Amino acid sequence: MQRRYIITALVLVGAALALTACAGQAGPAGPAGPQGAAGPAGPAGPAGAAPAASDLSCTQCHNDTTVIDGKHTAWAESVHGTGEAYVRGTSADCAGCHSGGGFSAMVAAGLTPDTVENGDPNPTRQDCRTCHEIHTTYTDADWALETTDPVAFVAVDGVTFDGGEGNLCANCHQARRSFPDAVDGMITGISSHWGPHHGPQASMLMGVAGAGVTDGKPSAHYSAVENTCVGCHLGSDASHTFEPVVATCQECHPDATNFDIGGTQTEVQAMADELGKKLVAAGVLSENSVDGHPTVTEAPENLAIGLYNWIYVMHEDKSMGVHNPSYTKALLQAGLDALSQ
Repeated sequence: MQRRYIITALVLVGAALALTACAGQAGPAGPAGPQGAAGPAGPAGPAGAAPAASDLSCTQCHNDTTVIDGKHTAWAESVHGTGEAYVRGTSADCAGCHSGGGFSAMVAAGLTPDTVENGDPNPTRQDCRTCHEIHTTYTDADWALETTDPVAFVAVDGVTFDGGEGNLCANCHQARRSFPDAVDGMITGISSHWGPHHGPQASMLMGVAGAGVTDGKPSAHYSAVENTCVGCHLGSDASHTFEPVVATCQECHPDATNFDIGGTQTEVQAMADELGKKLVAAGVLSENSVDGHPTVTEAPENLAIGLYNWIYVMHEDKSMGVHNPSYTKALLQAGLDALSQ
């Protein structure tokens, strides 16, 4: 029996060998099967060394100094950082200058204050982001200003302010209105907001936007001061109260002990007092003339000239002649001359 099994096995082996010898070439490979599950993650490599603080450009501003906080603290005490003027930014007529966010939108769109079509639904103060580009290079070059392009004046055709970094300020700090034409010898539309509008300092620097016969021209503070407004109001220490200091004046006026350089402010105050008294006596300016509020809605042209120029100098520009001594005095003199007619 055992011998029979052995013979059978040998026969089967032989048959298998015969079949193998007769097989053809292998066919093409079939499609790949689905990918198997990922194997376990290998051990983590050693941690790299942390970069040195000196290699992080952000630390040029974000560090343990007061380079940012100091500026913010000073700004918070400035006119831009206080008051409620920003709430007017919800109006399209005011958004470009009264809202910090509105100003940025205006500049980005290439608009001017008189061409803004929509108010800012969430107005902000004129804060850091109003004036400065934020995080474009991640270095201290990010103090770059939103714009330093020359500014074509809104109310005075053909006049462009080109005062370096002060151009940023001139976008808003310019006259928004010009003196209106008289009709039958009368000026109408006078109100508590009448005049060149708030903050016409750039116009004063250029010697334009007044009423009556005046021979205005740009002042030395426009032509000789580097960066104009910024050069005087921030100074070498970049003070963000924006209040000028005598030390900055002394860089050009070494003998100065106050802002009344050469007696200009004293002279302007005397002329303004004289004009103001005449306007009060004529019944077109309130008794409390410090407020600068007209008491009429219309006036003869000569009285309106005096009123407009008094408001321009005393209620709006407020530099008492510093911005443009000759033009300031010319405006007041034009008002006095008009009232003597």
